Amino acid sequence: MSAGLGAAVGVLLSGFADGGRGSRIGVILLAGAAGAGIGFAIGNWQSGGWGDRAAGIAGGIAGALGATQTVSGALRRGGTRGGTAALLAGAAIVIAGLAWIPAIGYLMAVLLVLLVPLLRRTQPERYAGLRTLARDE
Repeated sequence: MSAGLGAAVGVLLSGFADGGRGSRIGVILLAGAAGAGIGFAIGNWQSGGWGDRAAGIAGGIAGALGATQTVSGALRRGGTRGGTAALLAGAAIVIAGLAWIPAIGYLMAVLLVLLVPLLRRTQPERYAGLRTLARDE
């Protein structure tokens, strides 16, 4: 449950990133800290200890890693910050709901980490396109 809730917080916090590298790194670190807090709270609520804290940290970082790639791509392609944040908030609610199902929280954290290389591969290459025809030389 710690990993799933940490991933949900990571996705939620990624909605506040502006697409820059420094912002993404800050969000990832903040998501790890929030995941540690969630793991600590769950570890005190149930018997778990360091495993819950580690799972919360890993989930927060995994959620932020996967979602910041989506945010930077959406903003680069013309998406609005408010719309992107709203969509990520909805996704975070769904992930948090799924985290209460046994073993799904770990699966969500792993899937979000696996999403990062797929998103990097699907980014279109930059090319001049029709702008080259408009040059008068």
